[in-house]
Amino acid sequence: MPGPLDGLLVVSLEQAVAAPFLSCRLADGGARVIKLERSGGDFARAYDNFVHGQSSYFVWLNRGKESLVIDIKAQEDQDLLHRLLSKADVWIQNLAPGAIDRAGFGSEALRARYPRLITVDISGYGEVGEPYSQMKAYDMLIQAESGICSVTGTPDEQCRIGVSACDVATGMFAHAAVLQALYEREKTGKGKGVKASLFSSMADWMAGPLLHHEYGNRPWPRIALGHPLLVPYGAFSSKDGAKTLIAVQNQREWERFCDHVLLRPDLKTDPRSATTVARVDNRPFVEGVIEGITGTLTRQELHDRLRTGDVPFGSVNSVADLSKHPALRRVTVDTSAGPVSVTAPATYYAGEAPVGGAVPDLDQQGEAIRKEFAA
Repeated sequence: MPGPLDGLLVVSLEQAVAAPFLSCRLADGGARVIKLERSGGDFARAYDNFVHGQSSYFVWLNRGKESLVIDIKAQEDQDLLHRLLSKADVWIQNLAPGAIDRAGFGSEALRARYPRLITVDISGYGEVGEPYSQMKAYDMLIQAESGICSVTGTPDEQCRIGVSACDVATGMFAHAAVLQALYEREKTGKGKGVKASLFSSMADWMAGPLLHHEYGNRPWPRIALGHPLLVPYGAFSSKDGAKTLIAVQNQREWERFCDHVLLRPDLKTDPRSATTVARVDNRPFVEGVIEGITGTLTRQELHDRLRTGDVPFGSVNSVADLSKHPALRRVTVDTSAGPVSVTAPATYYAGEAPVGGAVPDLDQQGEAIRKEFAA
């Protein structure tokens, strides 16, 4: 069945993660996505060779696309690109700062030439002036610059988030903005320019700690698998060594937790633990009591009590555990080296199974696209 974006043409001069994430989700929706690559290909093709000899990141982010190798400095390929853009609905680029303007394909000029075109510029810091607007930016650099590392890790050590959070968040925000722009174009007939940056994406994620700092004048604590504003909200060990993350967010859950899990109803009225604020102020006492009790139970016994009390919890799993998790949804995509089972898109439409298009080899559709869009 055709997807909701069937009939849309997306042209993307992309590399790495953020822009490919955006265009991948548009392809999942049924759009035709032509991925423009340099002669050496998107450098994410070489991140590793773990998936039938191919890069795990590339397989994940490039299903359902067509690959065309292009040299945007060559006049012949510039002409080809303009022919593509004259038919395109969306143009995406995430080259190094200034590179696309020097090549003559800046977003404002393109929208002036093709008024219905929606342009997407993805950068590290956005158009904020030098030096940041001219700085190259990768995911871990932005995690450090945005302050998110300062709230991630243990009290003794800052850490990065273990996945490409800045890139993925930017692709997600840009995806939403493109869909909004397409909807607006239905009413106005005109495209618009979408600007997305890795730094702004992380700054949005950091709104809570920032407000905490600016209005509460208190630092946001870095407490590993704990929560700075709620107790208990963290990982506790059972006697078999397994860790379970217990999340108590309100007073009703705390009372059920005391009655059914801890078997300590007195803690509901103890002034050190009776309220949310008291539990945070007396974190060592409260967490010590909990750890002393969970440490006498097996994981299964603890989970049984948590279910009886209707207290939210989750196992602290490994990637190996995720691989066999019953809630994990998958989709199979084709590659030239064989089919690959990957995580399914996070959202889907009721009654419809997700479908993943094939992952292209470098310039796999190049000859056909050049013929289709010949002068």
